[in-house]
Order: sequence, then structure tokens, then C-alpha cells
Amino acid sequence: MIDLHTHTTLSDGEVLPSELVRRAEISGYKAIALTDHVDSGTMESVLNQLVRLAEHLNSAKCETKIKVLPGVEITHMPPSLIPELAQEARKLGAKIVVVHGESPVEPVYPGTNLFALQSDIDILAHPGLITDEEVRLAQEREIHLEISARKGHCLTNGRLVMLARKYQAKLVINTDAHTPRELLSEDLRRKVGVGAGLTEEEFEEVIQNSVDLVKRRF
Repeated sequence: MIDLHTHTTLSDGEVLPSELVRRAEISGYKAIALTDHVDSGTMESVLNQLVRLAEHLNSAKCETKIKVLPGVEITHMPPSLIPELAQEARKLGAKIVVVHGESPVEPVYPGTNLFALQSDIDILAHPGLITDEEVRLAQEREIHLEISARKGHCLTNGRLVMLARKYQAKLVINTDAHTPRELLSEDLRRKVGVGAGLTEEEFEEVIQNSVDLVKRRF
């Protein structure tokens, strides 16, 4: 299994990055991205810590078998600043850049989805009532749209799957985990995907999207 959207004590998660990695590893995960919430004030300090940890855990002398990708989730920033912040995240060593999309349960700035999809990012998380234009843009720019397993954010998964199918946009399934209890089993991950409207064939394609993204960024 692979999860490309998780949180630790470096933002609003419950456990240290190293503990989340270990708990994911013993749960059968093959790769995990640590993508703590950041804004323009916290990005550098968070990424400095995550990049250093990933270097240690991914080293040949380390017993860890899971692949660890340092990343960020750019969160609640004015949309016009997102392209610049995404570039900065890459320069600071982020392997996975996520933007906190226009979830139906949080007061995200209107226009966040559009500006994010014009930026150098990997995943637009829980994009809410995403528009046709935005899904087409995601497809053109090969940015992955997230089927979210998280309460509240998941309310618009069905619409997302419908539009992604229409425009052949790439999807991923992520937990947005803030605690190890929110990591998914293989069975529950399948239920999240199929419950959002994916066919079994589409579900397998979505899982492969995560595999391919890890290969590209690791």
C-alpha cells in the first residue's frame, strides 16, 4: 500500500514523523509521503526536518524497508501565492507537493483549486466541488486529484470520480491521516475507492497511479 498525504506533530498530527512511518511499515505500507500542513512562514522549518528524516530512513544502513518521501500540504494560503510556494517547496527538497483543495467542510479561499492546478504540484487534495475546467486542467498537467478517506473531505468523492472519468484525469486514494488509526487496510482502501464510484478496473488504475508517482519522485 501507498499513502501520499499524511500529517505528523510537525503540523496537526498526533505522532512524530518517525512513529507514523514505523506504524505504516508494520501495517504493510510500501511507501508513505509525510506532507504536513505548511504556509509561507512554516514551510522551510518543516521541510528541513522531514528531508533530514527521510535521508536517514531511506539510507542503505537503515533497517527501514518502507520508502519515505518528504513533502508538504500547502494549506489555506491566498491562491495567488500558491505557485511561488510550490516552487519554493521543490527547492527545499519536497518530493511530494500537495495543495489543500476547496474541501466542502473548510473555509478555503475560492480559486485555490485553479491556482494550484497551474502550479508545480503533484496532488490536489480533497478538491470539493471541482469544476469541469479544473479537472480538464488537471488532466492536461498530469496533476493527481485525491479521493479522500477523511471524514468531511470525502463528501464530494463521487462527483470527483464522475468528472475524472469524463476527462481521463488521474486519481489517487489517500488517507489524509492525522493519527496512525486513520491509516487504511487494503480492504478499507478498496471500499473507499469503490464506494466513491470506481469500477474494480478503475480502482486498480488508481492504485497504479500512486505506484507510478512514487517511482517518479523517490
